[in-house]
Amino acid sequence: MKLDDIKTIGVMGGGLMGSAITQNIIVSGYKAVCRDLTDDILKNTRSIIVDSRFGMRIGVERGKLTKEQMEQALNNLTLTTKVEDLKDCDIIIESIGGGDPRQLENKELKLKVFAELDKLVKKDAIFTTNTSSFTIADLAQAVERKDRFIGLHWFRPANILKAVELTYTRDNTEEVIQVMEEFCKRLGKIPVRVKDVPGDTGFIGNRLFGIVMREARKMVEAGIASPQDIDTVMKEGYGWTLGIFEMSGQTRDPRQRSGQSR
Repeated sequence: MKLDDIKTIGVMGGGLMGSAITQNIIVSGYKAVCRDLTDDILKNTRSIIVDSRFGMRIGVERGKLTKEQMEQALNNLTLTTKVEDLKDCDIIIESIGGGDPRQLENKELKLKVFAELDKLVKKDAIFTTNTSSFTIADLAQAVERKDRFIGLHWFRPANILKAVELTYTRDNTEEVIQVMEEFCKRLGKIPVRVKDVPGDTGFIGNRLFGIVMREARKMVEAGIASPQDIDTVMKEGYGWTLGIFEMSGQTRDPRQRSGQSR
């Protein structure tokens, strides 16, 4: 598949990540088919795309795009509960949750979804997964098109942040990797090649963040500094946009947590 052959992108999952990815796609001029389980979920998907903090309506108000561009982008959007509507997509981007509110991701669920899609979607389509931790080659075991199955990890908010971890396996051809790199660039992203490794270790961002997060927690537990002060140092000293605890949503001192989780 050539870059110019790519016209329609299928997004599996209309949550926060899937919605932002879909928004990025339609604003960039591509058609998007976003699939989720219920009409209520998809109603929320559209609300995120249009009216959320990083939605298109705010973009119009701030002069990032015109009202006409927003209307054109929405004309490129299809929201559906029917998995069959993905059959003619040129790229599939999987961004489903864990199936359980307590799980960020569910490996078995992803494998099941990809096995179903592999039988349905046209054979030359490229499959990608937005997983932040699972080994790509493991997920690729669910499909026949292993040479066209690649990791495409976005950062949140996906329509704002530019980095994308493009995680390739030994089965990927150089052509597929290059097509996905250029596709990312057309979306305004900066793709970074990452070699897939076994063990569900995550990729560049999450591996480094995990190390920093563990050390930050140790400092808080030892009474060296508060989460707020650690965040201040990282933002004002190192120029981070968000602090460590802000990024993880953990702004409270863990010593002050209640025993409700027991």
